[in-house]
Order: sequence, then structure tokens, then C-alpha cells
Amino acid sequence: MNQEKTQIVKSSFWTNFFNSLTERSDLEKSLSSIPLFSSLSKKELKLLLEIIHNRTYVAGEFIFLQGDPGIGLYIVRDGEVEIRRKDTSGKEYKLANFIEGDFFGELALVDGEKRSASAIAVRDCRISVLFKPDLDEFIEKFPRKGIKILQGISVVLAERLRKLNEDFFQLLIKNSNGS
Repeated sequence: MNQEKTQIVKSSFWTNFFNSLTERSDLEKSLSSIPLFSSLSKKELKLLLEIIHNRTYVAGEFIFLQGDPGIGLYIVRDGEVEIRRKDTSGKEYKLANFIEGDFFGELALVDGEKRSASAIAVRDCRISVLFKPDLDEFIEKFPRKGIKILQGISVVLAERLRKLNEDFFQLLIKNSNGS
């Protein structure tokens, strides 16, 4: 008996298409705890809430694929997201996991380049998204508030780069010692 294993992944297309309004106070609290937005006042956060979009994803559903255009920053409201990257041979590597309160995709707000990895919902997720075109328009409309957000993005990118440099250095030491 040869039974093929078929994985069925549901889609949240219609849920996202007819998504309800943001749970404002919950989202405002989430945004204020994220370093990118921590310097914004309550009034400024309320303006930012106007351009945040909510999405839901079922377990196993791709949020975006490696090579897709980088169009936004994603904030995990509920659930879990895994970031994976394939090498040139097609072998896939797990890079990171994100849970409630975490965010990913911030590079898209800066450069808009293609995604360097894929994001997959590990468990059913509620995610808030800040799309680059919306942020660009927000910055044009409110330049001072936009500068605060861009400074927040810079701080996060610097922290992540420092961590990456330290991890690389530790790996270099480990390899040079023959461990």
C-alpha cells in the first residue's frame, strides 16, 4: 500500500479581503512597544494606526516568498512565524522564529528590495502590516514624525547588524580554533 502524503494548506484570502477594523488600543500598545515607533507620541501613533493593515494567516500559509518584492513591515499580533531561506541548490534553512510582539521585514521600509527569505505562518496568525507606499506617503505628509520612524528603523537595523557581526566573529573564532 503506497499512500502519498498530501499536505493541505487552507487559505485566508477571503478573511484578509474582508478584514475587520483594527483593534485600535491593542495595536497602539503593540506599536508603542516596538523600537521603530517607541519615540512617537500617542497622537502620532493614532495617525500611524490609520495606515496599518491587518491580515490573518493559517498555519502553513506563506506570508511572503523569497524573491518577492519587499513591500512592508510585519508585526506579529498572535501566532508564530518562521523565516526560511533556500540556498542555490534548493536546500532550505530556518533563520528565525517570531512570536507575538515581534516584527520582521523592516528592510523593505528602507530599500524595497526583493525578500531574501520566506515567511511562513507556523501557527494561525494575526499580523499587522505597514506597507512602504503608505509609510512613504505618511512621511511626506508628516516629515517630523517620519524622521522619528526612520530613526527607529536605523536603531533596529544597527542593533541587528551588531548582533550579526558578533555572531560572525564568534563563529570565526570557533572555526580558527578548530572546534
